[in-house]
Amino acid sequence: MKILKIQTLRGPNYWSIRRHKLVVMRLDLEELADRPSNQIPGFYEGLIQVLPSLEEHFCSPGCKGGFLSRIREGTMMGHIVEHVALELQELADMSVGFGRTRETSTPGTYQVVIEYKDEQAGRYAARAAVRLCHSIVETGTYPKEELEQDLLDLQEMWSDASLGPSTETIVKEAEARGVPWASLSARALVQFGYGIHQKRMQATLSSNTSILGVELASDKESTKQILREAGVPVPRGTVINYLDDLQDAIQDVGGYPIVIKPLDGNHGRGITINITSWEQAEEAYDAAKEVSKSVIVERYYQGRDHRVLVVNGKVVAVAERVPAHVVGDGKLTIEQLIEETNKDPNRGEGHQNVLTKITLDRTSWQLLERQGYTLETVLPEGQICYLRATANLSTGGIAVDRTDDIHPENVWIAQRVAKIIGLDIAGIDVVTPDITKPLREVDGVIVEVNAAPGFRMHVAPSRGIARNVAAPVMDMLFPPGTPSRIPILAITGTNGKTTTTRLIAHIYKSAGLTVGYTTTDATYIGDYLVEKGDNTGPQSAQLILQDPTVEVAVLETARGGILRSGLGFEASDVGVVLNVAADHLGIGDIDTVEQLADLKCVVAEAVLPKGYAILNADDPLVANMAKRVKAQVAYFTMNPDNQLVKEHTGKGGVAAVYENGYLSILKGDWTLRIDQAVNVPLTMAGRAPFMIANALAAALAAFVQGVDIETIRTALKTFRASVNQTPGRMNIFNLGKFHALVDYAHNPHSYEALSGFVRNWPGERIGVVGGPGDRRDEDFILLGKLAAEMFDRIIVKEDDDTRGRPRGDASALIVKGIQQTKPDSRYEAILDETTAVNSALDTASAGSLVVILPETVSRAIALIQSRNPVADPVQHLNGATPTNTVQPTSVTNQV
Repeated sequence: MKILKIQTLRGPNYWSIRRHKLVVMRLDLEELADRPSNQIPGFYEGLIQVLPSLEEHFCSPGCKGGFLSRIREGTMMGHIVEHVALELQELADMSVGFGRTRETSTPGTYQVVIEYKDEQAGRYAARAAVRLCHSIVETGTYPKEELEQDLLDLQEMWSDASLGPSTETIVKEAEARGVPWASLSARALVQFGYGIHQKRMQATLSSNTSILGVELASDKESTKQILREAGVPVPRGTVINYLDDLQDAIQDVGGYPIVIKPLDGNHGRGITINITSWEQAEEAYDAAKEVSKSVIVERYYQGRDHRVLVVNGKVVAVAERVPAHVVGDGKLTIEQLIEETNKDPNRGEGHQNVLTKITLDRTSWQLLERQGYTLETVLPEGQICYLRATANLSTGGIAVDRTDDIHPENVWIAQRVAKIIGLDIAGIDVVTPDITKPLREVDGVIVEVNAAPGFRMHVAPSRGIARNVAAPVMDMLFPPGTPSRIPILAITGTNGKTTTTRLIAHIYKSAGLTVGYTTTDATYIGDYLVEKGDNTGPQSAQLILQDPTVEVAVLETARGGILRSGLGFEASDVGVVLNVAADHLGIGDIDTVEQLADLKCVVAEAVLPKGYAILNADDPLVANMAKRVKAQVAYFTMNPDNQLVKEHTGKGGVAAVYENGYLSILKGDWTLRIDQAVNVPLTMAGRAPFMIANALAAALAAFVQGVDIETIRTALKTFRASVNQTPGRMNIFNLGKFHALVDYAHNPHSYEALSGFVRNWPGERIGVVGGPGDRRDEDFILLGKLAAEMFDRIIVKEDDDTRGRPRGDASALIVKGIQQTKPDSRYEAILDETTAVNSALDTASAGSLVVILPETVSRAIALIQSRNPVADPVQHLNGATPTNTVQPTSVTNQV
């Protein structure tokens, strides 16, 4: 077997709308292409020996052992690799269940699709599954040590990718509320929401958190001073920097017992409690100095350790923290009890699990000595041996929920403390013998205030009720009734995507909003270019959605980006599908126009239920997408008699229609006219039917999102097919005695759409034509046929990048199509695009139209502009209704 390609998908995709994290592997089975599993000696036995847990895979039989029965009966290796890759992730604690395997148009080559939790782990599992299956085919087994290494690698990848328990808790709450989120690339930041409504968090620090509050909480002595002055009960203590000051500090706090801890410590590092002698004090001082330059000496207060969590000024959870300990059973030594305790699956390293494994340090040995124990001691049944001085979960402690037990006065004190320090999320450490009584009655104190407190102890306490502490965090970030999302409008289709995207963006800009939009030319925010290039994939979409200035996202979405990476966003508010026609067929295993329609349907299917799928009612492939859409549907049509639209509006549905020369919105039995097509510059005074259709789609997309009709009307009147607003899309130039038109038409469908305008030109029509080299031979022949019907004279050129074709091959096929359609056509082949364009411009007759369909739009425009075109190229078109104005019924299925 040979892996040809591995791709990672993020967001709704060709394989699944609901499952957004998929790895797609293109796998050539080579010598196994004609050998199902039942024809491979020993394969079944070898596989179940290596991975007996595959018994749990139901597969198509729908029962336990169903997948293994398929192997016994005979199934292809691609299908087996799919299940093995999923199982490897399951064994590495990543719960995944979705997979698909489909043979491509190349016999023996399969697309193997598997779900993943972590991208790196998903890709690794795909490769490891191929290795494992290949080894069993060749040797009958897969070495145990290699499988163990695979699982260890996968576990490490999953651990490295983990968000941490606190962040994970907040993310799950966001997902439950439908709030989108994304991990940012720096400092473990997580973004919740989109665009202007976004909020960011780092662990449990939020974008609302005061830096002054964080700095104050980090300075433990200053925190105590501020709280003491505010009348809050805090420990007596002082800060020292030298060992020589330790004796005086002990006397200042009232003598033993004392606590010594680092001024800038966290997670219990360097803290020693209940110190009762000078020798212990010296050793504790040295331990604290390893963590911080300054050391705190405090009076030791007897009591139990509690963490009070305050979010947005309210106490939301309370946990009693019990230090790491073991309980005797009369049989096992303390060392054996620690080993047994650490076998708890809830315990892991650091913060990766609900609890942390118990490890011993300096204070552990001191505590054992004080209690009169060694690691070899066998504790009597029920006897407790404490192994850590502090109660932090990160040092092996456990938590007991006390949220319902805290006294109201203590609640008031905690809430007041959070506000005094200035923290929106605060973890307040309280030592008290009894949390049910006011602190002053039982000599309880606030010992510390923590910024970015951990949530583990509250979300998954060892005993007591689990508290959803993420809910108040999300309520704080996004109070009820406030949005977390910005409107997302996604546009796809074979042709017209860029123009429609730019027009929708122009409508929203006319409404006074900051628009982020992506096109095949560049990414823009407001009036400014952010990044040049073909930016129609998920990375560009994320750039827009992560920008905190963007109020509306308008995203051109091309087939290539969907295939390579998925949509890149979870759902949109509007999904526009303009048309589907043969283009890029034979690339990316999209071989038919029906498959292409399925691919583009992803944009329509990914619309939120309350949103709208905007569909072309004149294109059957697009109109049929309505059956798969869960959102509301709105249609646009060039034909006012379109039966589908009549039925739709008759039921109260909304549509955009070109009727009686007007662009109109229909809903139920009323018609709202936007304007006449002759008044919309984009339509070339009504001569460009495909531009009328684009304008209808754009107007409808804005209308269903609540943009008022007057704003839409104004935007349509001020948007032109110019170099500035739509480069390479129907850019017409007045060169005095003749006109030139630049358009990025590069497939048969766009040629047909363009012809609706070109054929209306009263003078000679000259075409400079070509097409991308990665199209099929029949596509080039068809381009030649369409060019012969459209132009009086043709110059055939080729792209600089032939995309693997021999130079001259594409042009020869286009010429073949010209000859088949009009053998007497005037044509010539000039392969160099610059030479071809200059030749057409040099030889253009008076009143003619030179139509340039370039590979490089900017180069073609530069060649024209060097000839000093007239400032207003379309003025002559706008004065009156043109002869042969497009009639509604004549353009059905052209767009």
